[in-house]
Amino acid sequence: MKELLFRHKQVLLFIIAGGLSAIVEIGSFKMLSVYLPKLFSWEYNLSGIKYPFSNILSTSCGIITNYFLSIWFVFERGKHSKRKEFAYFISVSVVSTFISLFLFQILYHFVFKSVIDLGFYVVSQEMMSKITSIVIVSLLNYSVKKKVIFNG
Repeated sequence: MKELLFRHKQVLLFIIAGGLSAIVEIGSFKMLSVYLPKLFSWEYNLSGIKYPFSNILSTSCGIITNYFLSIWFVFERGKHSKRKEFAYFISVSVVSTFISLFLFQILYHFVFKSVIDLGFYVVSQEMMSKITSIVIVSLLNYSVKKKVIFNG
């Protein structure tokens, strides 16, 4: 078991960094999706898009958190300069943000139609959509960041 963990250390660290980034992203989304619609009525529904600004801001918070956790704990520096590495990371993350936003809309409108009542907490369709889109995009991000950005 110890050998298996050691061989997959990078994957485990990526999962931990991703989990912490997801906590930042989900927490900021929860906060923003509650308060921004009170300030901007269009935030709840902008031409059929639910919570666009909350999604973009919370995803940005998650991206920045993930970048720093990735360079500190997960990946070794690649052949790129810090500036190029950051530019590539942000570019991949911007594409991932659009994929995440698209997935969120599909999941929100077509997949998660009701809430899940856990007894002590009710998981809304917004949160289920956000969490699911994060998981799906994270799988894509790991492979691209490892192979392209950090030359793993």
